[in-house]
Amino acid sequence: MEQLRTIGRELAMGSQGGFGQSKEFLDLVKSIGEARSRAEEDRIVLHEIETLKRRIIEPDIPKRKMKEYIIRLVYVEMLGHDASFGYIHAVKMTHDDSILLKRTGYLAVTLFLNEDHDLIILIVNTIQKDLKSDNYLVVCAALNAVCRLINEETIPAVLPQVVELLGNPKEAVRKKAIMALHRFYQRSPSSVSHLISNFRKRLCDNDPGVMGAALCPLFDLITIDPSSYKELVVSFVSILKQVAERRLPKSYDYHQMPAPFIQIKLLKILALLGGGDKHASEHMYMVVGDIIKKCDALSNIGNAVLYECVCCVSAIYPNTKLLEAAADAISRFLKSDSHNLKYMGIDALGRLVKISPEVAEQHQLAVIDCLEDPDDTLKRKTFELLYKMTKSSNVEVIVAHMIDYMININDSHYKTEIASRCVELAEQFAPSNQWFIQTMNKVFEHAGDLVNLKVAHNLMRLIAEGFGQDDDTADSQLRLSAVESYLHIIGEPKLPSLFLQVICWVLGEYGTVDGRYSASYITGKLCDVAEAHSNDDTVKAHAVAALMKIYAFEVAAGRKVDILPECQSLIEELSASHSTDLQQRAYELQAVLGLDSQAVESIMPLDASCEDIEVDKNLSFLNSYVQKSFENGAQPYIPESERSGLPSISNFRNQGHHEASTHALRFEAYDLPKTPIPKALSVSHVSSLEVVPVPEPSYAREVQLPSSSQSTSDTGPNEIKLRLHGVQKKWGRQNYSSIMPPTVNSTSQKTANGVSSLDGVGTASSKAPDASYNSRKPQVEISPEKQKLAASLFGGLSKTEKRSSTTHKTTKAAAHVADKSQVQKSVAAPNEIPVEKSAATPPHDLLDLGDPDEVGNSPLIDPFKQLEGLLEPGTSPLNAVGSDSNIMALYSEIPSSGPTGAVNAPTTSENENLLSGSSNAKHGETVVAQPTQISKGPNPKDSLQKDALVRQMGVTPSSQNPNLFKDLLG
Repeated sequence: MEQLRTIGRELAMGSQGGFGQSKEFLDLVKSIGEARSRAEEDRIVLHEIETLKRRIIEPDIPKRKMKEYIIRLVYVEMLGHDASFGYIHAVKMTHDDSILLKRTGYLAVTLFLNEDHDLIILIVNTIQKDLKSDNYLVVCAALNAVCRLINEETIPAVLPQVVELLGNPKEAVRKKAIMALHRFYQRSPSSVSHLISNFRKRLCDNDPGVMGAALCPLFDLITIDPSSYKELVVSFVSILKQVAERRLPKSYDYHQMPAPFIQIKLLKILALLGGGDKHASEHMYMVVGDIIKKCDALSNIGNAVLYECVCCVSAIYPNTKLLEAAADAISRFLKSDSHNLKYMGIDALGRLVKISPEVAEQHQLAVIDCLEDPDDTLKRKTFELLYKMTKSSNVEVIVAHMIDYMININDSHYKTEIASRCVELAEQFAPSNQWFIQTMNKVFEHAGDLVNLKVAHNLMRLIAEGFGQDDDTADSQLRLSAVESYLHIIGEPKLPSLFLQVICWVLGEYGTVDGRYSASYITGKLCDVAEAHSNDDTVKAHAVAALMKIYAFEVAAGRKVDILPECQSLIEELSASHSTDLQQRAYELQAVLGLDSQAVESIMPLDASCEDIEVDKNLSFLNSYVQKSFENGAQPYIPESERSGLPSISNFRNQGHHEASTHALRFEAYDLPKTPIPKALSVSHVSSLEVVPVPEPSYAREVQLPSSSQSTSDTGPNEIKLRLHGVQKKWGRQNYSSIMPPTVNSTSQKTANGVSSLDGVGTASSKAPDASYNSRKPQVEISPEKQKLAASLFGGLSKTEKRSSTTHKTTKAAAHVADKSQVQKSVAAPNEIPVEKSAATPPHDLLDLGDPDEVGNSPLIDPFKQLEGLLEPGTSPLNAVGSDSNIMALYSEIPSSGPTGAVNAPTTSENENLLSGSSNAKHGETVVAQPTQISKGPNPKDSLQKDALVRQMGVTPSSQNPNLFKDLLG
């Protein structure tokens, strides 16, 4: 019993280490380990934090107690809580003369602080002093802190001492000095560029640990520039041979493998140096072959060295005997019951199949087993192998398996990667046009909007250009197959938006080319698509563009255009849409219908989506117009950089952005606007349809341009204006300032999909694949389905199956070139495919007066003043309604003039009147609206008069005007 008490007392006091810990500390560790929930653990740690905060500030704390407190702070930080109140005490402990306390302090600060922490500056001087210490343990502790805490700015302060330690007699110090220099190289390569030769010299160090530490920085240097280190091949081979022959001390063995981590690092370096270099590779053949023979397949570390040998063999100049040995090693991996070894075998086979494709034939059944394995990580790695093995004879089977796998997974990132690979394989090895179109339809249908936009553009370019074999018949057949396929599936529900865009483009370009389908049939299908997806403006835009092409082709061919009622209804609806893009497309379609065949053929030629468009960057076609304007007294444009005395618009935007960042929310009331100073203005008589700019009133917090920049010839004495000075904005943001922070819309692009990391599944050691074991292994009967699948995947391998890139226009390189040149060429994306807008970009609000800093608009122009010219010269808002009139009654008068969105298509005569009017306007004549034009909703002038009166009197209507937007858009 006395002995048990003695043992317990010794354990409690920690006598094994020569220093004791209190029972309170041991109880803390015990209670944390016995906590049954995260809440209980947090309660214990929070109580410990309060205790440490109280005790650590006590005066005259013994060093032993302070050391214990620092260790308890480390526990607190490791459990995810904040212990910053004790950081300074850990820094102070690094100054202690006791080696035990100093090492404890260095350990704590390396765990507490990062390289950018404010307390780093307090320990730099201590590190400099400790690097010069005679005690190598102190030097090693300081070097450990150097690797973790020294940043780019403090490297020069300790670099001379670290370089001097490379010659220290203690091997542990030399090793840590090499590691510190390697860390400096990773942080700031330029700071140690003159010390690279020291890494070469350390290869000849007598201590294997120092030599092994020098391999890590050399590997990084060789990865960047292998040619500069070719002369070290013989040295690396010699070192690897000595390691393999067990000439190193037994202390470097790991599971009976001689220095396996040094072997792995050397094999990686040799793979870099021997790539494509036959002379350098010949020095490696013998030693790599010996290592493959000596590797122990019973341990995981032996399999790791064997796998690295296979990677080295696949990277250096090929050797037949080494390739056979590597194939045998891969066979052992694939026949193992461990999923980890199977994963290594599939990865190694993927590396080796690039050099020797026939190796895959030996393991076809093993690959099929991995393809059907329930382990998802192993299955993905197998698909990567099949992707590398694809050719024209097995592309159908491989792509079919990829699509089936893509349908059954929920990982959106990997589904995007699988879709891209299916598209790439289909483009390169498609056996027929019909199969290619069907495959692309499946990919778009099941991957949905996860398919990259570039894939859709490449598909449309491929359909437009063909396969590049100068066979017009084959290209026509490809387009016909696409049209027939899309007409068959266009009525299916829940088709992805991107797929519908491709369908609309193809039907618009080639729906009526061969004459098999009539224009009425194709336009009816397109109208159905636009109606079924009324909430998707992008799909409707593509549908309208396709309608325009079909009608343009009919007009150019001289055939009569019969517009279906549903098409006419769609055009009228889009003409009144809130989307300016859809409005423009609808009006352009109406304008095209009113042109003659020659004009339509010149602006929209048949099958010209891939023709190059010459872009006149200088806009030389406007030279005559500019010259005529100069003759009429127009002033030349002055670049913003050359303007003197004018504040830059960018300064206004930066100021607004700064205000937004410093004053995100303001709870105080806005300042009242200053009373505008009336100015005597002389105004000439202008037409009722002209917009007359009015000088901006000086409000509080508003920046004005100098008076010299304002033109006095734009206003006149008899101008009838909306009196809006000092009236608060009702429909915009509730403020008086015209300087608002710019809105920044950011889009996120995700897109990087890497190979998933290997799960820690099945780490048990595999059995030795000896002959006796294989003979005792039961023979498994191979099913006919597997035999058939193996024959379709691996039968008749050939090295030259891929199509030449010179005869194929849709290779990956061509796709990248087309993407980079899409600014100069329209071929990168067809003319009718608009750039997708960000989902976060809201539609423009015509009444939003809080964003005056839009691109191209001066922040000093009030939109309501630009509309003042719409009033008749002889009318006044005050005369329209008396002072005692019912203001709210103005908003209750809503005329019933038919449907809101009804728009009548202009007739040919109306188009001619519009064209003649525009030509007359160029000669300075006033354009007067034709009395036959039909306008939607109430009269815009009446609405503006009512609104101006309400604003002037400062009355806010109790209900919104339902016709306000219709009036402004009318």
